[in-house]
Amino acid sequence: MILTADSTQALQTQRRKTGNGWHTTFIGENRMTRDPGAPEPDGATLFPMAFLVEKEPGAVVKPHFHRADQYQVVVSGGGRMGRHALDGVEVHYTDAYSAYGPIVAADDGIAWFTLRNAWDPGARYMTESRAELRAARAENYQHREAVAGAIHPLSDAVLRALGQVTCEPVLGPGEDGLATWHCKLPPLGELLGPDPATGGGQFWIVLAGSLAMGGAAPLPPQSCAFVAPEDAPLGVLAGASGAEALCLQFPHRPWHGAGH
Repeated sequence: MILTADSTQALQTQRRKTGNGWHTTFIGENRMTRDPGAPEPDGATLFPMAFLVEKEPGAVVKPHFHRADQYQVVVSGGGRMGRHALDGVEVHYTDAYSAYGPIVAADDGIAWFTLRNAWDPGARYMTESRAELRAARAENYQHREAVAGAIHPLSDAVLRALGQVTCEPVLGPGEDGLATWHCKLPPLGELLGPDPATGGGQFWIVLAGSLAMGGAAPLPPQSCAFVAPEDAPLGVLAGASGAEALCLQFPHRPWHGAGH
């Protein structure tokens, strides 16, 4: 189950104004796009979703948690997340039922991808949802929050001058499969990605240049793809100007390998 989304197409057709910013669906369904009367998907089923959130200058998102594991990848603007200052492309991961925040947008606003591999009904804000968080702790959910160092995407000139393919971990890998890799490819460089069977599914995000994934047409920056745990490692090919991308892998969960 390899799913891809072209950023140009998504931003032209899926970008919607909401009460607290802009929302663009890239992959799957989420609470902003799903029919309000539809039954919620089973939270113990693989259910990939990717969407871009854009916040105006000075916007504040209160501390909260989600019921699903989650990556947030800041791709433009800045500010802070909790006590962590945001500078460049930032990778932030939280386990389900791990409270974090607040998120505060800087003077130029902030935009981030939210990536999940399971259904989530929406943010549970603190302190209103403290009882639910305590109940989850009693069920052995533990707090885990991980942040990779800031990444500043390469210029076109630097990409074209790259001499070799590199794919280095910037988060993990952990024993449960949690890992993120930062990949750089020279013009027409090829790479076979990490084995998705080692985790709970992978999202790929193009940071610079263009990248063809799984034999499809090259995708521009901020495009993304999802690779399920049972899929073969993803083959990617850089465009004529090279490519830079992130591969973000979720940890194993009980449904992984169940054929969903």
